Amino acid sequence: MPAITLDELLAKDAIRERLHDYVRAMDCIDDDLGRSVFHADAPADYGDIYRGTGHGFIDFVHVAHVGMLAHQHQLGSIGIVVNGDRAASEAYVTVTLRMKAPDGTLQDSRSHGRYLDQWEKRDGRWAISARRYVHLFDDLYPVTLQQFPTEGSRSPGDPSYALFGNMRS
Repeated sequence: MPAITLDELLAKDAIRERLHDYVRAMDCIDDDLGRSVFHADAPADYGDIYRGTGHGFIDFVHVAHVGMLAHQHQLGSIGIVVNGDRAASEAYVTVTLRMKAPDGTLQDSRSHGRYLDQWEKRDGRWAISARRYVHLFDDLYPVTLQQFPTEGSRSPGDPSYALFGNMRS
C-alpha cells in the first residue's frame, strides 16, 4: 500500500469538514451552508424520501424540518478514498427528529443510514457531485420524559454561530 500524500490528507480533511457542514446545516436549517456542500448540478437520491438535486434536497428539508421541534444528525464512521480531484466517501449517520404528535404528545423518530457520496474538487473547492442515502432502519416512539428545556436554536441565533464567528474575526 503506497504512503498517503499530503494532498490526500488535505482532501480527506476538507471532505470531513464539508460533511460536518452538511449535518450542521441540517440541524440549524442553514440553507446557504447546506447548498454549499453540493455542486449545483449534483443529483441526490434519498430513496423513497427524495430524488432530485442536492440543492433541491436542502429546500425539501427546510420545509419538512421547520415544523419539527428539534433534530440532530450525528456522523459515525467516515471512510474516504481520494483520486486526484475526485473522491468517494461513506459516512454513517443517525438522525433523531423531535416532533409534536397530533394529540399534543412528543414523539421522536430515529433513522439510521449511510451517505454514499461522490466528490469533486472544482475551482479549488470540494463539494458533493452525487449523493445516495442508504436507509438502514428507523423507529418512532413516544417521549415519556423530557428532563431539561431545549437550549439551542435552529437558526443563526444558536450560540455556535457567535462562537465560530468570533474565531473567524
